[in-house]
Amino acid sequence: MNEADAMELVQGAIWTVIVGSGPAIGAAMVVGIVIALFQALTQIQEATLTFVPKILVIFGAMILLAPLIASQLFSYTETVYTRIATGF
Repeated sequence: MNEADAMELVQGAIWTVIVGSGPAIGAAMVVGIVIALFQALTQIQEATLTFVPKILVIFGAMILLAPLIASQLFSYTETVYTRIATGF
């Protein structure tokens, strides 16, 4: 295995992490912006108002997109194992 192979594996791992965590982060960001706008308009400064909806939306997004995340992880794992079996 040379440096190019190692960099390709690292790049694939980083991309897998981005694709796997992207939906949850995106959903939390959208909900956070909506709640921040609501708090700014109503001047309600309750700390739990920001965390509880974000947690619920993140769990919902993870449940709905679990097949996508699992397929990405499976694809990357299969690629790594194939490369190990063939000696890179």
